[in-house]
Amino acid sequence: MKPVRLPAAATLALPRWALFALGLLYILPGLIGRDPWKDDAASFGIMWTMAHGNISDWLLPNIAGLPAPEEGPLAFWLGALCIKLFGWLLGDVLAARLSTIAIFVAGTASLWYTAFHLGRRAEAQPLRLAFGGQPEPDDYGRTLADTAVLIYLGCLGLLALSHETLAATLQGSLLAYFLYRAVRYVELPSPRNAALIGLSLGALALTRGYASPLVLVLALFLCTRFLKMPAAPTLRDLALAVATGVGITLIWIVPALLAHPYNGTPIGSWNAWNLSQLALPGWFSVKTFFRVGVWFFWPAWPFAFWAIWAWRRQEKLLHIVLPLYFVAALTVLIVCDPLPENGDMLRLLPPLALMAAFGLPTMKRGAINGIDWFSVMVLTTLGALVWLFWIAKLTGWPAQLAKNALKLVPGFHPEFGLVAFIVALAATVGWFFLVHWRISRQPSVLWRAVVLSSGGLILLWVLVMTLFLPDLNYSKSYASVAQQIAARLPAETNCIDTNVGPAQRASFAYFGHLPFAGVENAGRCDYLLLQDSVRLKDERQMAQQFRLRDYTMLWEGRRPSDRDERFRLYRRR
Repeated sequence: MKPVRLPAAATLALPRWALFALGLLYILPGLIGRDPWKDDAASFGIMWTMAHGNISDWLLPNIAGLPAPEEGPLAFWLGALCIKLFGWLLGDVLAARLSTIAIFVAGTASLWYTAFHLGRRAEAQPLRLAFGGQPEPDDYGRTLADTAVLIYLGCLGLLALSHETLAATLQGSLLAYFLYRAVRYVELPSPRNAALIGLSLGALALTRGYASPLVLVLALFLCTRFLKMPAAPTLRDLALAVATGVGITLIWIVPALLAHPYNGTPIGSWNAWNLSQLALPGWFSVKTFFRVGVWFFWPAWPFAFWAIWAWRRQEKLLHIVLPLYFVAALTVLIVCDPLPENGDMLRLLPPLALMAAFGLPTMKRGAINGIDWFSVMVLTTLGALVWLFWIAKLTGWPAQLAKNALKLVPGFHPEFGLVAFIVALAATVGWFFLVHWRISRQPSVLWRAVVLSSGGLILLWVLVMTLFLPDLNYSKSYASVAQQIAARLPAETNCIDTNVGPAQRASFAYFGHLPFAGVENAGRCDYLLLQDSVRLKDERQMAQQFRLRDYTMLWEGRRPSDRDERFRLYRRR
């Protein structure tokens, strides 16, 4: 017997304007008015270098002369294209983030349509009621699609990374698109659908390497075998998908091999990086996956596990089997990575959110009400604390809160921002209206269990990205350091050799217009910019490595919020 029993009233779709408004409130804060921070400055630096460089910069991704070909160029091509098209109007930073908005929309839309198609299938439909009144397939599919998107937006991992110009962000959205294309292929096996699967595979390979596409193709084939689809036509179609993916990847590989950008090629480094992502599972990788995954996949993973349990007695359930195969394959890929990154886990969010959406209809009303009340109490309390800390940093009362709020940004002088205050106040009022609507009407719609948790998380994000954005820019941006360095350099500076990291190099090149040595002329400059650690006390080692006896120090400084990192500027004698 099917585990879902719902009346038609429970499948009222979320109003389109409300879904669009939630999406805008989710993605726009954190993109507008935010400087490139250390986490995503390096990626922006590649885009900025491409947009203001030549064809060699597009073939060999680099950060103001520092080669960075490891991941692949697709995400950076998109950002650079947006800079060239809209940088004159929006500024380079915000223009690059237009690609982030497009990536978010594409991933969310792909997840919505995946859930919609799966929800319309006969095996996913609720149990037919004795006297009728069960939902229509399309209505049930739309409701599940809305639910999947709300769960997706409520995941902490997506919130942490979706606002950054990272290749991993594009990879997560492309995984959602691959999931959609896989569902369409299982519904209608055809060369066209296989070729569209290949499109997603090629894009994934150009974004963060070929390990994920290969694992996903294998998982899809195993899934078709479990569903007892004909083996020969499936193999033929998947071979077409792989060939299409390889053809798309060659769009970059062939020109990069033939053109020899900067008298070299990025393909060797790219291939070595791909191979370095694979090893035997290690304790560090397993520990990292579970330690990070507990919060990264929240709240999708509890609902997804419940869905597996609730539907365990049914057979050949595409809405459980397909995402479960992908989750298992991608989990193996992560634990086989010697040094897994948080961004790699974005790949698991679309299939987990999809399974979680099919778990909600099977939950008891008491559990759903418990989730609602937990969301209201915890998220409202956290929102109140954000407001209280904001008031404290502006007024000095309560004194202890003001001290705690300002000690992380020494030297920062908070100011009242009218626009930020109005946006934060409007979001807070909207939250209370949402809570009142939920508590007073107690609607029976399916997505009621996640609308409060998603809405509350968006509220917290809006509050932090408006009320505390100046503080975060002050502590996380290198703009002030870049301007200090630029002020010490004469106008005729030829170039600067440096050991600074990718994020710092990108920030200094963008904010200070520092002329770093290019890919070909490192070690021939009159100026040297060094980055070291005050804590490690490695001055003697640095002096020997860079022959500092041949230089005169012009400047020394750091970010006010960073007590460890230090920068020093030298001129050759």
